[in-house]
Amino acid sequence: MMLERLIQAYENLRPETIDHLIELYAKDALFKDPFNEVQGQEAIRAIFTHMFSQVNEPRFKVTHHLHDAKSAYLSWNFHLRFKRWSSAEQIIRGCTYIEFNSEGLIKNHRDYWDAAEELYEKLPAIGSFMRFLKQQARN
Repeated sequence: MMLERLIQAYENLRPETIDHLIELYAKDALFKDPFNEVQGQEAIRAIFTHMFSQVNEPRFKVTHHLHDAKSAYLSWNFHLRFKRWSSAEQIIRGCTYIEFNSEGLIKNHRDYWDAAEELYEKLPAIGSFMRFLKQQARN
């Protein structure tokens, strides 16, 4: 089943397995996350290649999924270690909405996660500022 192949591809993603993941996407697939909005297999490949150049030991763990023949939702944890700021493992929690085309390939991939809470607050300089802003919004 396509969803099982997709989950395995993400959970086993390494620089040498990016092509296995990209094969699951349609040639004109759309991909959107908080930092990127691209179309096509090569542009999607570039996102994952860049990811491996920016962080150490990135890995996805799918924690839950729902699906039907045309679409799927995946909840996941993304574990990483920043190369520039800290060697401590960080976890970004998010979810993905996937739409499949008539051939069962991914035609639309949309990631949802809170970049402020899950990423910016964990960075040294900007993190304290983001936490301050969050606190001010609560008051």
